[in-house]
Amino acid sequence: MKLLIDTDPGIDDAMAIIFAARHPRIELVGLTTVFGNVPVEIATRNALALVEHCGLDIPVAQGAAHPLVLPPFTPPAHIHGAQGFGHLPAAQPIRRAVDETAAELMTRLARENPGQITLCPIGPITNVAEALRLDPDFARNIGRIVLMGGALDAPGNITPHAEANTYHDPHALEEVLGSGAEIQLIGLDVTMRAQLGAADFHALAEAAPHDGGFLNGMAGLYLDFYRSVGQPGCALHDPMAVIACLHPELFTMEETAMGVVLEGEEIGRIKRIERRHRSAAALDCDSGAIKSLFMDVIREAA
Repeated sequence: MKLLIDTDPGIDDAMAIIFAARHPRIELVGLTTVFGNVPVEIATRNALALVEHCGLDIPVAQGAAHPLVLPPFTPPAHIHGAQGFGHLPAAQPIRRAVDETAAELMTRLARENPGQITLCPIGPITNVAEALRLDPDFARNIGRIVLMGGALDAPGNITPHAEANTYHDPHALEEVLGSGAEIQLIGLDVTMRAQLGAADFHALAEAAPHDGGFLNGMAGLYLDFYRSVGQPGCALHDPMAVIACLHPELFTMEETAMGVVLEGEEIGRIKRIERRHRSAAALDCDSGAIKSLFMDVIREAA
């Protein structure tokens, strides 16, 4: 499977990207970056560092620095750290981003590989909306879009109504949901159900020092945050979206058209609507199998 990840690394982004890089059935064809967990410049630097860590030769393209309509947001340094990787110091990659923007790279790869690329946005979806604006054929050229974001029936995690990625650019998500592209939403209805605790990260570090040790080194701050909100471990938000790209059988999907609340106290809330577009949302999952798959892929790549 050819996979393009749109990302704002971010600790769980790093988990998702390393998983994708190590899974033998995934061909990671590029990374595009967006504001979110960190400013876009730091997201790009971290994406480049992850490409180097994984020994990949793929393009990294920098994208949107702010939402389409809303004012810029302050990144959540208390969750991911000021540099994005918890308490780890700022990465110092040697590689540089390509000259193309994120939207330009997305549209070019989709045009060159019509129907073959799965796009997995795991941050605010601004770049995908910009790709749709740039190329009217993008929705037809991209194979499908499997995004981490939203909450259909579950409560939000940044407001009572909205998940963080959808809250940070609801206008972009509304454009993407209305584009006619095949869309699968992996949101808070399922992503909180699979969690890694400190013991899991320690086990990965022991079994796979390069990847597991790296993840274990950044996990402390993330786990501290989750403990502060009453959770025993960190959710597999972004890794679960990548897993859904490859293993849809591990998820129970509801086929439904979706829209986004664009103003008021419920801004960013996902809602079911009447619309003829190909979309679905995950409402249940095999959380044990998902966690085991994540752990096994990291361990077995050592």
